[in-house]
Amino acid sequence: MSAERNRQLLTQWYTALEEGDWQTISDMHAEDVVYYMVGTTPVSGKLEGKAECLGEMINKKLLGQLVADEVRFSQKWRIMCVDEHGGVGVMQGGGPTLSGDLYHQTYCEIFRFKDDKIQELHAFFDTALVERCLFGNPLQQAREQPQRPFDF
Repeated sequence: MSAERNRQLLTQWYTALEEGDWQTISDMHAEDVVYYMVGTTPVSGKLEGKAECLGEMINKKLLGQLVADEVRFSQKWRIMCVDEHGGVGVMQGGGPTLSGDLYHQTYCEIFRFKDDKIQELHAFFDTALVERCLFGNPLQQAREQPQRPFDF
């Protein structure tokens, strides 16, 4: 595929996340998609197949912990680079959790596309935030926001 087509697919992905269009997100995945999620959290590791990636991980472990009608992923996003194989993007977004916390995450995602579908997704994110907000496992000592927070 061309770099321009991959840019279009990434734009479609981040726009669908921004709008909460889960049907479009689902349709963008290959049946044999593989997710590689950073860290050692309950959402980390290698996930294989559309059912495991979307059903088990996204719907149950991620969205299942959030107030569904108030979550807005992709509140801010940018495509960092694309080529004929895929692309890289960063985004920030989230919303309130069922436990009353605020899950506002920053993601870096590396995509590989095949036949206009997501074949692989490598996701990098704040694992301490996942543990605290989504799974009730706080750090032993809370940390303050850095004086110069990450921005893109």
